[in-house]
Amino acid sequence: MITVEQAKQIIADSISHLEPVNIPLNQAARHILAADIYATFDIPAFRQSSMDGYAIKYEESLKTYTLVGEMAAGASQPLTIRKGETSRIFTGAPLPDGADTVIMQEKISRSSDQITIEDPKATPGLNVREKGAEIKAGVLAMQAGSLLTPAALGFLAGIGICEVTVFPMPKVSIILTGNELQQPGKPLAFGQVYESNSYSLSAALKLEGVHDIAVHWVNDNLESLTEMLHMALDQSDVVLLTGGVSVGDYDYVIAAAEQCGIDQQFHKIKQKPGKPLYFGTKDQKLVFGLPGNPSSVLSCYYNYVLPAIKSLSKLENSVRELEAELEVDYEKPIGLTHFLKGIYTDGKVTPLNAQESFRLSSFAQSNCLIRLNEDQQHFIAGDTVMVALLPH
Repeated sequence: MITVEQAKQIIADSISHLEPVNIPLNQAARHILAADIYATFDIPAFRQSSMDGYAIKYEESLKTYTLVGEMAAGASQPLTIRKGETSRIFTGAPLPDGADTVIMQEKISRSSDQITIEDPKATPGLNVREKGAEIKAGVLAMQAGSLLTPAALGFLAGIGICEVTVFPMPKVSIILTGNELQQPGKPLAFGQVYESNSYSLSAALKLEGVHDIAVHWVNDNLESLTEMLHMALDQSDVVLLTGGVSVGDYDYVIAAAEQCGIDQQFHKIKQKPGKPLYFGTKDQKLVFGLPGNPSSVLSCYYNYVLPAIKSLSKLENSVRELEAELEVDYEKPIGLTHFLKGIYTDGKVTPLNAQESFRLSSFAQSNCLIRLNEDQQHFIAGDTVMVALLPH
């Protein structure tokens, strides 16, 4: 068996990011940009009013102007004004030719077609957005490696970008093994349990922006599992198997992986829960054999699978680690790192009841995993421990 840190390092060393792809801008949220983007136009492409008001050619000694037209946002025909003339103008509209200033509508008085400026602070260029004020043609708009946030997408749309080159989210296959599993909504026969791992894993993946998810059910049969694993490797970047990674008579994951030509990187970690975790690679594909118990599945997912998936897409891990003060005494055997479901609040953390690997009730209430290192047996209230805050 290897340590938790060794397992994490092996996984990190096995990952190459996915090849960049071109996708529509409206599908690019939370992706990492894979190529620089340069502006192809001046934005705005014309001198533009930033206020509703009146456009003028500013003259310090001139206070009264004659109204000769109107410019609205989206106006398709130009307008020219001369000295002493003004045009009604609205936010976002092009300035008339000859104008250089906009007086906001609250700062004028109007009588018929005459306006009088009542703004003692009026200066040339007031309330005018110059051409290229947002960005000029040829300038770097967004650098490769940037996260495409909502604001970034809005900015790119505003400069006319409709497609971007990004590191894609991986395609994931989930293979469920176990003759005892029954789908929720159907009656349980003797010896059956309801399957929950596909629900928790699919939800956790979707929360991270992974939506290309295929879920497959396989009986505890080596031939069937091998065939399904072959198919999943052809279709996906990451394969998650649940159950069948121990050494029982009906545990076929290791044998199926060998038959599929997967290179085993490790099998079994000095941890609880999730000791029999398997990790293998084939070309650039990642294969995780997760224990079947629901709590073990999620613990292994947050500790190992999620960081790997994020790394494939060049994204930061969304599980945040920090130190916290343990609020109760706790004792465990030396030799295994323990991951406990817990509640973290204001720098302090408390383990929950129901820590057994088959129980999800405590995981459903937790907001973190508490890490208790393998070489320590006794923990007392007030000790500092590492906590992994879970994304929700």
